Amino acid sequence: MQDWQGKWALVTGASAGIGKAFSEVLGAEGTNLVLTARRRERLEELAHKLAATRKIQTEMVVADLALASAPQEIFQFTKDRKIEIELLVNNAGFGAYGEFFAEESKRLVDMVQVNCGAVVHLTRLYLPGMIARQRGDVLIVASTASFQGVPYISTYAATKAFDLHFAEGLAEEVRPYGVRVCALCPGSTESEFHVVARQEKFKRHAESAEKVARTGLRALAAGKSYVISGLGNYLGAHSQRLVPRRVVTRVAAGMFHPEKSR
Repeated sequence: MQDWQGKWALVTGASAGIGKAFSEVLGAEGTNLVLTARRRERLEELAHKLAATRKIQTEMVVADLALASAPQEIFQFTKDRKIEIELLVNNAGFGAYGEFFAEESKRLVDMVQVNCGAVVHLTRLYLPGMIARQRGDVLIVASTASFQGVPYISTYAATKAFDLHFAEGLAEEVRPYGVRVCALCPGSTESEFHVVARQEKFKRHAESAEKVARTGLRALAAGKSYVISGLGNYLGAHSQRLVPRRVVTRVAAGMFHPEKSR
């Protein structure tokens, strides 16, 4: 974590869960932080707390990444303040649980924008500066759902597959320029994600958000292009490669099938 001491990191979705954990872990190591999320009060509380207790500089940008204009607004904020982002943490994201055809269309489209569109846009905005400096880091939060189709969270799983493949491909592209890119693939984590996605019943054997954040940052610092948090998650993600894909999705369907109303 000392790789970013005294430098600036931008953390999206910083107001809760893994994003908050990233901010606290980095702040404890002396990293200056630009925090962005939708909820102003939570951002202000976190920014003030970290600035006071960790003696770092903090800035905050209230932004909704479901809006296509948000990444450019965040980038302009840092540019106007002459802040060089050395570490971009693309953490913001959300899911939705249930039958695809019954879900609100806007929620699904917003999910793709936040989980994929904003990731691509922010990375494209900040990467040229990193290339020019011959240093910089990008961490993209994917998921263990990245490794297979998952019925009843089909859109979410697809967005996280995109994030994983995007990170892995980009990591090789920019390696010659001294820039590191890594995808972090957590499983069930102690956060608000399950509540937002309406998946409370699946919150079993959850890892702490701090552990997940540290796993991702260590893997990025080590030059890995992806990391799966937790041994059980790692074994689960890779063991399925021995099984036909249709069988994997059928098993997942049985696990995730919504309870029938009585």
